[in-house]
Amino acid sequence: MRRYTLFAVLMIAAMLLGACAQTPAATKAPEATKAPEVAKTAEPAKGSTSGSVSITMAGSTTVQPLAEKLAGAYMAAHSNVKVVVTGGGSGVGVKSAADGTAQIGMASREMKDEEKTANPNLKAIVIARDGIAIIVNSAVKVDDITKEQAQQIFMGKITNWKELGGDDQPIILVSREEGSGTRTAFQEMVMGKDKEGKENLISDTAILQSSNGAILTTVSSTPNSVGYLSMGYVDSTVKALKMNGVEATEENAANGKYPVVRPLNLLTNGEPSGDVKAFIDWILSEEGQKMVKADGYIAAK
Repeated sequence: MRRYTLFAVLMIAAMLLGACAQTPAATKAPEATKAPEVAKTAEPAKGSTSGSVSITMAGSTTVQPLAEKLAGAYMAAHSNVKVVVTGGGSGVGVKSAADGTAQIGMASREMKDEEKTANPNLKAIVIARDGIAIIVNSAVKVDDITKEQAQQIFMGKITNWKELGGDDQPIILVSREEGSGTRTAFQEMVMGKDKEGKENLISDTAILQSSNGAILTTVSSTPNSVGYLSMGYVDSTVKALKMNGVEATEENAANGKYPVVRPLNLLTNGEPSGDVKAFIDWILSEEGQKMVKADGYIAAK
């Protein structure tokens, strides 16, 4: 009997040992997952566009080349600033500044009364002044006209150069397109209005061009043609006519002798502030105005 009892004990012990052997080892508790380290963002290097200030300008194709040069010089001295300049015409400049499409609008003329009424918050800042020259193809044998004759030419009432002492050749008119600041200024200062207050309109026979550069190219390459453009664009490929005996020069425009001078404006929606103000203040500074004069324009002050 004692033998069977011992046997039973041994069997139970063996079974318990077998069960222990088959029991899987306790699973090691997982280590807590470390939160990924957040990479530190390096501060933008000097001159990097990352995190830079962006200033947008749009409008007058007369102001555009000057604005691009001023922007380039400003960005060279302020590595964190990016200035983007686009054209479109003075009308686009007014609209862009008013609706916020651009932070700065450009207009090569005074704002119209209806524009002032519709956008009372717009502020015009004169950065330069510019004479508008009447140019002819270099072969035209006319050197001087009066303002009244200029009206008659562009209205299509004087149609042959012989009427002005030149050759017996038809006058080919070249003009800026509607909406151009140069055209608007020319319309106001040269074309004017008749006795009944109606505008003396430019003839619809005129060849229309979209920029000062296009006017210059067209007149220089088209015999017997006449056009008008910013005085800063006049070069040796064309001839600038005297008006009322006064040569179309920067000096005469600055001293008031030449009769067709307009402002070049920057437009902001309200008083400029922050980086936009800093940029405009620099343009009006001695350094900025030196660039204005170097580009053939009259300083604002």
